[in-house]
Amino acid sequence: PQQQQQQQQQNHSSTNVSEALPVLPKGLKILLLSNNFFSSIPPTILDKSMSSLETLDLSSNHLAVVPEQISNLSALCELILDDNSIVSLPSSMGQLKRLKTLSLKRNQLTANPKTPQTLPKELFEDTPLIDLNLHGNPMTSTQLNTMEGYDTFLERRRQVKVKFLANLDACGLE
Repeated sequence: PQQQQQQQQQNHSSTNVSEALPVLPKGLKILLLSNNFFSSIPPTILDKSMSSLETLDLSSNHLAVVPEQISNLSALCELILDDNSIVSLPSSMGQLKRLKTLSLKRNQLTANPKTPQTLPKELFEDTPLIDLNLHGNPMTSTQLNTMEGYDTFLERRRQVKVKFLANLDACGLE
């Protein structure tokens, strides 16, 4: 059982695997790759063979771009991209039909007249996303509120939170 769990989760954080990522087993569910000096997401991670991956942590690397191929990770529920240099996300993020948590703390996300939609409307409208963390980005809440699809995200988030609070009442809390 422990070997099976190890095959489902791999932690290569702070291991400097930026040159050669080890062979990743099929069926991998959790992959932790923070602090590895990646300037781009290794193609092996974005391969269709990684479609069972549910959690991916690429925080504290040197990523500026999230490629369109992120959509190959069809089982992804949680994506952690904190402490990088990401300026925008691709519209293919909308194809992540299980994505509920996206953390982009301390990146370079902003909006301006030239690029007003740095977070694609597909992310807000086509995923089940309910937890989005943008703390430490140069973007303002006003800029975020004007992004297309953001209101859909807020409504879905409100419904989930209301349901959660209703369940607390069932636990004997007032």
